[in-house]
Amino acid sequence: MIIWMVAAVCAFFVKGLCGFANSLVFSTILSFAANNVNISPIELLIGWPMNVLIAFRERRAIKWKMCLMLIALVIAGNIPGIFLLKNADAGIIKALFGAVIAAIGLEMLFSMHSAKPKKDSKLVLTAISVLSGLLCGLYGIGAMMGAYIGRVTKDSHEFKANICLVFTAENLFRIVMYSLLGIMTKDAVLLAVKILPFALAGLLLGMAAGGRLNERTARKIVIVMLILSGVVLMVSNL
Repeated sequence: MIIWMVAAVCAFFVKGLCGFANSLVFSTILSFAANNVNISPIELLIGWPMNVLIAFRERRAIKWKMCLMLIALVIAGNIPGIFLLKNADAGIIKALFGAVIAAIGLEMLFSMHSAKPKKDSKLVLTAISVLSGLLCGLYGIGAMMGAYIGRVTKDSHEFKANICLVFTAENLFRIVMYSLLGIMTKDAVLLAVKILPFALAGLLLGMAAGGRLNERTARKIVIVMLILSGVVLMVSNL
């Protein structure tokens, strides 16, 4: 139980600070002790209200046209990812998860040095959105979507508003699908309720720290930690 509390505080501190990467942090910490099929539903249940809260707080910066298109593409990618989560081998999932974390971390690190906002082609948008949906369905992570939205938004308020709106819709879809497929269990709901206060505390601390710390420095530290965790997780499951 303690590791779940720690994971919730750490993950949603990052969420409050950066607006994303909570699923990566939460799943990275817990993947050493549990399978993704048991982690994703719990992170989903505590993550959905946090996304609603941030999206509402930053609602004036939402780009509705972009978000509606992203939501449709992410949900399309969700479907195969959810079925893979339910049926794939847990060891393989952990190894792939480590590779995904490391790859996304490296991409995020390099993208920090590019100019913003930067427009990508519709083909790139479609590919990233569907793949992000696949990763959300399988691992519960959407950092790849964060890497894209970070390029086409002008500041942290706009970034948080749009990514959290996309995640709000995607999370709701996954809650329904997980419930229909039996991935969302009574035990998962009860555990999510128990650690929700810790997640909220982490979120509020992260939001407060965001106004005092250098966001760019904080994000670099998070990215390096994610890359190292991903490599260790991948190697240990090969």
